[in-house]
Amino acid sequence: MKFSRQTTLRAQASVAGVGVHSGLPVTLTIGPAPVDAGFIFVRTGLEGRDREVQATAQQVVATDLATVLGDDDGPLVSTAEHILAALRGMGVDNATIEIDGAEVPIMDGSAAAFVAAIDQAGIVNQSAQRRFIQVLKPVSVAIGDSFGELRPCADGFRIQIEIDFANPVIGRQSYSLELAPERFRREVARARTFGLMCDQARLWAAGYGRGASFDNTVVFDEERLLNPEGLRYADECARHKVLDVIGDLALAGLPLLGAYRSVRGGHKLNHAVLTALLADRTAWRVVEGEVARRTTRPVGEVGRGIVGGRIAAAYGPDVS
Repeated sequence: MKFSRQTTLRAQASVAGVGVHSGLPVTLTIGPAPVDAGFIFVRTGLEGRDREVQATAQQVVATDLATVLGDDDGPLVSTAEHILAALRGMGVDNATIEIDGAEVPIMDGSAAAFVAAIDQAGIVNQSAQRRFIQVLKPVSVAIGDSFGELRPCADGFRIQIEIDFANPVIGRQSYSLELAPERFRREVARARTFGLMCDQARLWAAGYGRGASFDNTVVFDEERLLNPEGLRYADECARHKVLDVIGDLALAGLPLLGAYRSVRGGHKLNHAVLTALLADRTAWRVVEGEVARRTTRPVGEVGRGIVGGRIAAAYGPDVS
């Protein structure tokens, strides 16, 4: 990925699956977008007309069970974080995301299928310089025993998360990542969403988790992991939290130059920290092209290539 130019997709690519909460089939298609467009969701299949929503923090209408985007008429797209993480993680600046249902398909619970779609579509440079939001001073938010902070960083974008579950099988985990396309692909893109068996009845009763299964959720009871295939990483839960952070902070509208740290975080906390940063105009500035390159290291070229029974996931809003 070259810091000097914005990027978009060369062509369209589609994936199809079910919504983790609705259980309904949905098809998502990513494609090119103009310079400075950012990420634009296009909700199709509605009566009357298609509706667009910009993937920005201002368009977030809910964060309790996933990141939900909408407009003045209500929610449009739920569970946006994994596709946004894939686009930002792979170094895409501008893209359209067409979706014919209310929820981004959960696929296998990770961002792997979306990375494969990006590989299929291809990434191309555009004529304009890439712009960044550079964090100039620390901004932090505490919600109960959860804490999140964005702070200045000498180069690139770094993430450090810590989770601490009462569940003894998950327990306490931490993970750090300096975001770069190949590190994203290798270290976090395949980390799946996870949940607790004890939460299934409550979520189903509330109308959630209808599409969750062992095929798309890592499930624990109080004594063991229930998925017969096991974990993809020993600390897969922590890595998935990093994946969620990348997707939630993609709603800044531009890639970030800074460092993000969270303890016991979730979608609500990620959004609160990003909102606090954007609300303080002394805490950030937009830099582009050569200015950004003087304060960051190149992070490698974007490559091409790599592409049971029902159970409800635990989508606790801020309990990690």
